[in-house]
Amino acid sequence: MNVIDIVSELVAPKPFNNFHYPCHPLTLLPPSLALSANAKTIGRTTSTYSFPMATTSYLGTGRYKLLTLSPSSSNLRSCCCRPSPSKPLAPARPGSRVCNLGSVFERHKSVIFLPQNAASMHRRVITAVARAEPDRIDEGNAKQEVGKGHTLSAKEDSGLELKEKTSQLKTRIVFGLGIGITAGGIVFAGGRVFTVALAAVVFVGAREYFELVRSHGITEGMTPPPRYVSRVCSVICAVMPILTLYLGQIDVSVTFAAFVVAMALLLQRGIPRFAQLSSAMFGLFYCGYLPCFWVKLRCGLSAPALSTTIGATWPILLGGPAHWTVGLVATLISISSIIAADSFAFLGGKTFGRTPLTSISPKKTWEGTFAGLGGCVATSVILSKNFCWPTSLLSAIAFGFLNFLGSIFGDLTESMIKRDAGVKDSGSLIPGHGGILDRVDSYVFTGALAYSFVKIFLPLYGV
Repeated sequence: MNVIDIVSELVAPKPFNNFHYPCHPLTLLPPSLALSANAKTIGRTTSTYSFPMATTSYLGTGRYKLLTLSPSSSNLRSCCCRPSPSKPLAPARPGSRVCNLGSVFERHKSVIFLPQNAASMHRRVITAVARAEPDRIDEGNAKQEVGKGHTLSAKEDSGLELKEKTSQLKTRIVFGLGIGITAGGIVFAGGRVFTVALAAVVFVGAREYFELVRSHGITEGMTPPPRYVSRVCSVICAVMPILTLYLGQIDVSVTFAAFVVAMALLLQRGIPRFAQLSSAMFGLFYCGYLPCFWVKLRCGLSAPALSTTIGATWPILLGGPAHWTVGLVATLISISSIIAADSFAFLGGKTFGRTPLTSISPKKTWEGTFAGLGGCVATSVILSKNFCWPTSLLSAIAFGFLNFLGSIFGDLTESMIKRDAGVKDSGSLIPGHGGILDRVDSYVFTGALAYSFVKIFLPLYGV
C-alpha cells in the first residue's frame, strides 16, 4: 500500500464538472490527462506533510485547472469509468474548489496539503502512512508526526468538550431562572392558579414515572402494568390536587382510586402480576398523593401571618396584608430552603467532594450533603427572621432540617428509579434539566413534612 492508496481511502468520491466517478478521486485521471496544480489554496491556510517517494508527477485537488498533456504520468492509474481521453476535463467555474485535500508529488517527495481545521484527517493520514510504509519513513520522524497528530486531536477534543459543557451550563441557568420566576409567581397567586399548575406538573410527572416503569431496565425483572392502567393512573394523579383544594382532604379519594386501579389490574386479560399492582399503587402514592400536601400547605393554612412585616406594606391590589398567610410564608421558606440545599450540595460536592454518599447516586458525596444541610438550615433561619415566622430560632432550624431530609430523600428515591430503569434522565421536556421528575424530585416528600411540621409540631409546642 502506498500513499496514493491511503489518501484515496480517506477521501470520499465527489461529483466533478457534471461527472460522478464511483472510484476514489485519486484514481480517476486517465494517462492522457495531467494536472497543472497551484500549490497555494486561495483564501485558505494549509498544512504540509512530506513523505519520500520516487516519482515525478503532479496532482492537486485545491483550486486548479486541467490541461491535456502527453500520457507520461504513469503513476496515475487509469479507471474503467474515466471519460474519453480526447476531451480535456476542466472545472465548471474557474477557480472553483472541488475538494479540500490537495497533494503535489515531486521527485523523491510527496507533499500533501490539508486544511488546518481537519485535525482528525491530519491524524488519520499521518498514522496510516506511518503504518503502511515504515521502510520509507524515518521511524523517529514518523513517531513524532503521529504524536503531534494525537496531541492536536486531544487539544481539539478538550476544547470542544469545554464549549459543550459551557453551552449546557448556560442553557441550564437560563431555563432554571425561567422556571424559578414562573414558579414564584404561581406560588404568590395561590388558590386555583397554584392548584391547576400543580395538577399539570403532576400529570406530566406521572407519565414519566410510568414510562420509567415500562423501560427495558425495569421490565427485565418485573411485569409493568398495562398502558391503559398507566394512563388512568396519570389522570387520577392529576385530579387529586384539585379534589384536595375543594374537599380539603384526599384520603377517601385516594382509597377509592386505589380500589379502582386494583380491580382494573385483576380483571385484565392474562395473568395479573403483583409487580403490576405494586408499581401502580406506588405511582398513585408517589406522583399523586404526596404532591397534594403542597396544596394543603399553600392553600389550606389560610391564617394570616400577622407578625410578618412585609405583609403590612403589601399593595392592596395584590391582596393586601391578608394575602400573606401562614401557608404562603411556609411555602416560600420551604421552596427556598430546597433550592439552597440543592445549590450548596452541588457546589460543596464539586469543591470538597471526596467520600461517596451512596451507590444509588455515585456523584453525591458526604461533603456535598453537609454543605447542602448547612445551606438549607441557614436559608430557613434567615427567611424566618425576615418573615418573623416561625418566631423561635429552634423552630426555624427544625423546619430547615426537615426540608433538607425531604429534599435528599426525594432525590435519592428518583435516582433509584432511574438507576433501575437504566436511564440518566426521566425525560427531555426541560432543556438542560431533563424531565419534570428530575426537576421536582426534591419537592415530592418535602410538602408532606412541611405541612406536618406546621400543622402538628408548631401548635403542639406552642412555637
